[in-house]
Amino acid sequence: MTITYISWASHCSRSDHTARELGGVSHMVYLGWLGSHPLTVGFKYAGQCWKTWSILRRERPQAVFVMVPPVFAGLTVWLYAVTSRIPFVLDAHTAAYLHPRWAAWQWLQRALAKRAATTIVTNEHLAAVVRQAGGRATLVPDVPITFAVVEPLQRTAEFLVAVVCSFNYDEPIAEILDAARTLPDVKFMMTGNPRHLAPELKSSLPGNVTLTGFIPDSAYAGLLTSADCVMTLTTRDHTMLRGAYEAIYQGTPVIVSDWPLLRSAFDQGAIHVDSSAPAIAEAVRRMARDYDDFRAGAAELRRRKMDRWAVTLTELRAAVTV
Repeated sequence: MTITYISWASHCSRSDHTARELGGVSHMVYLGWLGSHPLTVGFKYAGQCWKTWSILRRERPQAVFVMVPPVFAGLTVWLYAVTSRIPFVLDAHTAAYLHPRWAAWQWLQRALAKRAATTIVTNEHLAAVVRQAGGRATLVPDVPITFAVVEPLQRTAEFLVAVVCSFNYDEPIAEILDAARTLPDVKFMMTGNPRHLAPELKSSLPGNVTLTGFIPDSAYAGLLTSADCVMTLTTRDHTMLRGAYEAIYQGTPVIVSDWPLLRSAFDQGAIHVDSSAPAIAEAVRRMARDYDDFRAGAAELRRRKMDRWAVTLTELRAAVTV
Protein backbone atom coordinates (compact mmCIF):
# COMPACT_ATOMS: atom_id res chain seq x y z
CA MET A 1 0.00 0.00 0.00
CA THR A 2 1.29 3.47 -0.91
CA ILE A 3 0.86 6.10 1.81
CA THR A 4 1.46 9.85 1.76
CA TYR A 5 1.82 11.83 4.97
CA ILE A 6 0.95 15.55 4.86
CA SER A 7 1.94 18.09 7.52
CA TRP A 8 1.32 21.83 7.34
CA ALA A 9 4.20 22.53 9.70
CA SER A 10 7.77 23.68 9.31
CA HIS A 11 9.09 20.74 11.32
CA CYS A 12 7.62 17.53 12.66
CA SER A 13 9.87 14.54 13.40
CA ARG A 14 6.82 12.53 14.49
CA SER A 15 5.29 12.65 11.01
CA ASP A 16 8.58 11.84 9.30
CA HIS A 17 9.10 8.76 11.43
CA THR A 18 5.51 7.55 11.16
CA ALA A 19 5.67 7.83 7.38
CA ARG A 20 8.95 5.92 7.21
CA GLU A 21 7.67 3.16 9.49
CA LEU A 22 4.55 2.74 7.35
CA GLY A 23 6.59 2.68 4.16
CA GLY A 24 5.23 6.05 3.02
CA VAL A 25 6.51 9.49 2.10
CA SER A 26 6.23 12.57 4.34
CA HIS A 27 5.71 16.10 2.97
CA MET A 28 6.10 19.29 4.98
CA VAL A 29 3.83 21.80 3.23
CA TYR A 30 4.60 25.16 4.81
CA LEU A 31 4.64 28.65 3.30
CA GLY A 32 6.36 30.28 6.24
CA TRP A 33 7.08 33.55 4.45
CA LEU A 34 3.36 34.38 4.66
CA GLY A 35 3.43 34.19 8.46
CA SER A 36 0.37 33.83 10.70
CA HIS A 37 -0.96 37.38 10.67
CA PRO A 38 -4.77 37.58 10.27
CA LEU A 39 -4.25 39.46 6.98
CA THR A 40 -1.97 36.80 5.48
CA VAL A 41 -2.82 33.48 7.11
CA GLY A 42 -5.76 32.89 4.75
CA PHE A 43 -3.42 33.20 1.76
CA LYS A 44 -0.95 30.84 3.46
CA TYR A 45 -3.59 28.18 4.01
CA ALA A 46 -4.91 28.59 0.46
CA GLY A 47 -1.40 28.13 -0.92
CA GLN A 48 -0.76 25.09 1.27
CA CYS A 49 -4.10 23.63 0.19
CA TRP A 50 -3.09 23.97 -3.47
CA LYS A 51 0.37 22.46 -2.82
CA THR A 52 -1.18 19.56 -0.87
CA TRP A 53 -3.65 18.84 -3.66
CA SER A 54 -0.81 18.94 -6.23
CA ILE A 55 1.27 16.45 -4.20
CA LEU A 56 -1.63 14.04 -3.81
CA ARG A 57 -2.59 14.28 -7.50
CA ARG A 58 1.01 13.53 -8.45
CA GLU A 59 1.59 10.65 -6.04
CA ARG A 60 -1.93 9.16 -6.10
CA PRO A 61 -1.50 7.30 -2.78
CA GLN A 62 -3.80 4.54 -1.60
CA ALA A 63 -4.14 6.24 1.81
CA VAL A 64 -3.29 9.65 3.27
CA PHE A 65 -2.22 10.59 6.78
CA VAL A 66 -2.52 14.27 7.71
CA MET A 67 -1.35 16.10 10.80
CA VAL A 68 -3.75 18.48 12.55
CA PRO A 69 -3.76 21.30 13.50
CA PRO A 70 -4.44 23.22 11.42
CA VAL A 71 -7.83 21.65 10.84
CA PHE A 72 -7.81 23.04 7.28
CA ALA A 73 -5.06 20.55 6.39
CA GLY A 74 -7.45 17.79 7.40
CA LEU A 75 -10.26 19.38 5.39
CA THR A 76 -8.05 19.49 2.28
CA VAL A 77 -7.06 15.85 2.62
CA TRP A 78 -10.66 14.78 3.26
CA LEU A 79 -11.79 16.48 0.04
CA TYR A 80 -9.11 14.64 -1.89
CA ALA A 81 -9.87 11.33 -0.18
CA VAL A 82 -13.58 11.62 -0.94
CA THR A 83 -13.03 12.35 -4.62
CA SER A 84 -10.38 9.63 -4.92
CA ARG A 85 -12.29 7.09 -2.79
CA ILE A 86 -9.35 6.34 -0.50
CA PRO A 87 -9.09 6.29 3.33
CA PHE A 88 -7.45 9.08 5.30
CA VAL A 89 -6.14 9.27 8.87
CA LEU A 90 -5.97 12.32 11.12
CA ASP A 91 -2.80 12.56 13.19
CA ALA A 92 -4.24 14.85 15.87
CA HIS A 93 -1.73 16.59 18.09
CA THR A 94 -2.96 17.85 21.45
CA ALA A 95 -3.33 21.43 20.22
CA ALA A 96 -5.99 20.30 17.73
CA TYR A 97 -8.39 19.96 20.68
CA LEU A 98 -6.91 22.04 23.49
CA HIS A 99 -5.25 25.12 21.97
CA PRO A 100 -7.48 28.22 22.26
CA ARG A 101 -6.75 29.08 18.62
CA TRP A 102 -8.80 26.10 17.44
CA ALA A 103 -11.65 26.27 19.94
CA ALA A 104 -14.06 27.81 17.40
CA TRP A 105 -13.26 25.08 14.86
CA GLN A 106 -14.05 22.04 17.00
CA TRP A 107 -17.21 21.39 14.98
CA LEU A 108 -15.04 20.84 11.89
CA GLN A 109 -12.49 18.78 13.82
CA ARG A 110 -15.30 16.49 15.03
CA ALA A 111 -16.82 16.22 11.55
CA LEU A 112 -13.48 15.16 10.06
CA ALA A 113 -12.84 12.65 12.85
CA LYS A 114 -16.20 11.03 12.12
CA ARG A 115 -15.18 10.51 8.48
CA ALA A 116 -11.56 9.46 9.02
CA ALA A 117 -10.47 5.81 9.01
CA THR A 118 -9.05 6.61 12.45
CA THR A 119 -7.69 9.55 14.41
CA ILE A 120 -4.30 9.19 16.05
CA VAL A 121 -4.27 10.74 19.54
CA THR A 122 -1.76 10.70 22.37
CA ASN A 123 -4.02 9.84 25.31
CA GLU A 124 -7.34 8.34 26.41
CA HIS A 125 -8.89 11.73 27.19
CA LEU A 126 -8.58 12.82 23.55
CA ALA A 127 -9.57 9.35 22.34
CA ALA A 128 -12.84 9.75 24.25
CA VAL A 129 -13.44 13.11 22.55
CA VAL A 130 -12.98 11.48 19.15
CA ARG A 131 -15.26 8.54 19.98
CA GLN A 132 -17.94 10.88 21.34
CA ALA A 133 -17.93 12.60 17.94
CA GLY A 134 -18.59 9.24 16.29
CA GLY A 135 -15.04 8.62 15.15
CA ARG A 136 -12.51 5.87 15.68
CA ALA A 137 -9.38 6.58 17.73
CA THR A 138 -5.95 4.94 17.75
CA LEU A 139 -3.82 5.63 20.80
CA VAL A 140 -0.22 6.55 19.92
CA PRO A 141 1.44 8.23 22.92
CA ASP A 142 4.68 8.61 20.98
CA VAL A 143 6.69 7.23 18.08
CA PRO A 144 10.30 5.99 18.11
CA ILE A 145 12.69 8.76 17.14
CA THR A 146 15.99 8.09 15.41
CA PHE A 147 18.23 10.76 13.93
CA ALA A 148 20.06 10.21 10.66
CA VAL A 149 22.94 12.47 11.76
CA VAL A 150 24.04 13.26 15.32
CA GLU A 151 26.31 16.29 15.64
CA PRO A 152 28.50 15.86 18.75
CA LEU A 153 28.01 18.54 21.39
CA GLN A 154 31.10 20.19 22.80
CA ARG A 155 30.27 20.27 26.50
CA THR A 156 31.97 21.02 29.77
CA ALA A 157 32.10 19.00 32.99
CA GLU A 158 29.01 20.57 34.64
CA PHE A 159 25.82 18.55 34.94
CA LEU A 160 23.96 19.48 31.74
CA VAL A 161 20.18 19.90 31.49
CA ALA A 162 18.70 20.33 28.02
CA VAL A 163 15.46 22.30 28.33
CA VAL A 164 13.27 21.55 25.31
CA CYS A 165 10.77 24.36 24.91
CA SER A 166 9.23 26.79 22.44
CA PHE A 167 8.44 29.57 24.96
CA ASN A 168 4.75 28.78 24.53
CA TYR A 169 1.99 29.98 26.85
CA ASP A 170 1.78 26.64 28.69
CA GLU A 171 5.47 26.44 29.61
CA PRO A 172 6.66 27.63 33.06
CA ILE A 173 9.70 29.44 31.67
CA ALA A 174 10.04 31.96 34.52
CA GLU A 175 10.03 29.15 37.08
CA ILE A 176 12.67 27.19 35.16
CA LEU A 177 14.92 30.25 35.09
CA ASP A 178 14.36 30.87 38.81
CA ALA A 179 15.34 27.26 39.49
CA ALA A 180 18.48 27.68 37.39
CA ARG A 181 19.54 30.65 39.52
CA THR A 182 19.67 28.38 42.58
CA LEU A 183 21.83 25.82 40.76
CA PRO A 184 24.94 27.75 39.63
CA ASP A 185 26.96 24.52 39.17
CA VAL A 186 24.43 23.14 36.64
CA LYS A 187 24.38 24.19 32.99
CA PHE A 188 21.03 24.70 31.26
CA MET A 189 20.66 24.83 27.45
CA MET A 190 17.22 26.00 26.29
CA THR A 191 15.99 25.32 22.76
CA GLY A 192 13.37 27.29 20.85
CA ASN A 193 13.28 30.61 19.08
CA PRO A 194 14.37 33.24 21.65
CA ARG A 195 12.30 35.96 20.00
CA HIS A 196 9.30 34.27 21.64
CA LEU A 197 10.87 34.67 25.09
CA ALA A 198 9.42 37.52 27.15
CA PRO A 199 11.82 40.52 27.03
CA GLU A 200 11.91 40.87 30.82
CA LEU A 201 13.07 37.24 31.12
CA LYS A 202 15.59 37.51 28.31
CA SER A 203 17.19 40.59 29.90
CA SER A 204 17.76 38.82 33.21
CA LEU A 205 18.96 35.36 32.16
CA PRO A 206 21.05 33.52 34.76
CA GLY A 207 24.67 33.08 33.76
CA ASN A 208 24.35 29.30 33.61
CA VAL A 209 21.54 29.40 30.99
CA THR A 210 22.29 29.30 27.26
CA LEU A 211 19.66 29.97 24.60
CA THR A 212 20.45 27.70 21.66
CA GLY A 213 17.86 29.15 19.29
CA PHE A 214 16.09 26.90 16.81
CA ILE A 215 18.78 24.39 15.84
CA PRO A 216 19.04 21.83 12.99
CA ASP A 217 18.01 18.22 13.60
CA SER A 218 21.62 17.03 13.77
CA ALA A 219 22.54 19.58 16.46
CA TYR A 220 19.30 18.86 18.32
CA ALA A 221 20.13 15.15 18.26
CA GLY A 222 23.56 15.93 19.68
CA LEU A 223 22.00 17.96 22.48
CA LEU A 224 19.55 15.20 23.44
CA THR A 225 22.19 12.49 23.43
CA SER A 226 24.94 14.52 25.14
CA ALA A 227 22.85 16.10 27.91
CA ASP A 228 22.71 14.39 31.27
CA CYS A 229 18.94 14.84 31.27
CA VAL A 230 16.21 16.56 29.28
CA MET A 231 13.63 18.83 30.90
CA THR A 232 10.34 19.71 29.24
CA LEU A 233 7.37 21.05 31.20
CA THR A 234 3.78 22.08 30.59
CA THR A 235 1.05 23.62 32.72
CA ARG A 236 -1.60 22.06 30.42
CA ASP A 237 -3.10 18.69 31.24
CA HIS A 238 -3.55 15.95 28.58
CA THR A 239 -0.43 17.17 26.74
CA MET A 240 2.20 14.74 25.48
CA LEU A 241 5.70 16.22 25.55
CA ARG A 242 7.52 15.34 22.36
CA GLY A 243 10.90 16.45 23.69
CA ALA A 244 10.57 13.95 26.52
CA TYR A 245 9.90 10.90 24.39
CA GLU A 246 12.56 12.01 21.89
CA ALA A 247 15.01 11.97 24.80
CA ILE A 248 13.91 8.56 26.09
CA TYR A 249 14.43 7.04 22.63
CA GLN A 250 18.04 8.26 22.87
CA GLY A 251 18.35 6.69 26.33
CA THR A 252 18.44 10.05 28.14
CA PRO A 253 16.41 10.42 31.37
CA VAL A 254 13.86 13.23 31.67
CA ILE A 255 12.24 15.72 34.03
CA VAL A 256 8.60 16.24 33.08
CA SER A 257 5.42 17.74 34.52
CA ASP A 258 3.35 15.89 37.10
CA TRP A 259 0.22 15.06 35.09
CA PRO A 260 -1.47 11.63 35.03
CA LEU A 261 -0.77 11.23 31.30
CA LEU A 262 2.94 11.91 31.78
CA ARG A 263 3.21 9.69 34.84
CA SER A 264 1.81 6.85 32.75
CA ALA A 265 3.94 7.57 29.67
CA PHE A 266 7.19 8.07 31.62
CA ASP A 267 7.03 5.63 34.52
CA GLN A 268 10.77 4.91 34.45
CA GLY A 269 13.82 7.09 33.87
CA ALA A 270 11.84 10.21 34.81
CA ILE A 271 11.12 12.68 37.60
CA HIS A 272 7.71 14.36 37.69
CA VAL A 273 7.41 17.89 39.08
CA ASP A 274 4.92 20.68 39.54
CA SER A 275 5.65 24.05 37.97
CA SER A 276 7.28 25.68 40.98
CA ALA A 277 10.92 26.75 40.96
CA PRO A 278 11.80 24.86 44.21
CA ALA A 279 10.33 21.61 42.83
CA ILE A 280 12.21 22.00 39.54
CA ALA A 281 15.49 22.71 41.33
CA GLU A 282 15.06 19.72 43.64
CA ALA A 283 14.32 17.47 40.65
CA VAL A 284 17.63 18.46 39.05
CA ARG A 285 19.49 17.76 42.31
CA ARG A 286 17.81 14.36 42.63
CA MET A 287 18.55 13.50 39.00
CA ALA A 288 22.25 14.28 39.51
CA ARG A 289 22.36 12.40 42.83
CA ASP A 290 20.75 9.18 41.55
CA TYR A 291 21.81 9.49 37.94
CA ASP A 292 22.81 5.88 37.27
CA ASP A 293 19.38 4.64 38.38
CA PHE A 294 17.53 7.11 36.16
CA ARG A 295 19.76 6.31 33.19
CA ALA A 296 19.02 2.59 33.58
CA GLY A 297 15.31 3.37 33.88
CA ALA A 298 15.37 5.34 30.64
CA ALA A 299 16.95 2.40 28.81
CA GLU A 300 14.27 0.00 30.08
CA LEU A 301 11.46 2.42 29.20
CA ARG A 302 12.87 2.75 25.69
CA ARG A 303 12.74 -1.02 25.26
CA ARG A 304 9.10 -1.20 26.36
CA LYS A 305 8.11 1.69 24.09
CA MET A 306 9.70 -0.04 21.09
CA ASP A 307 7.70 -3.21 21.82
CA ARG A 308 4.46 -1.23 22.04
CA TRP A 309 5.19 0.60 18.77
CA ALA A 310 5.37 -2.67 16.86
CA VAL A 311 1.78 -3.43 17.93
CA THR A 312 0.62 0.10 17.06
CA LEU A 313 1.99 -0.14 13.53
CA THR A 314 -0.12 -3.24 12.93
CA GLU A 315 -3.23 -1.36 14.10
CA LEU A 316 -2.54 1.64 11.84
CA ARG A 317 -1.99 -0.54 8.77
CA ALA A 318 -5.23 -2.39 9.48
CA ALA A 319 -7.13 0.90 9.80
CA VAL A 320 -6.34 1.94 6.21
CA THR A 321 -6.60 -1.46 4.58
CA VAL A 322 -9.57 -1.37 2.24
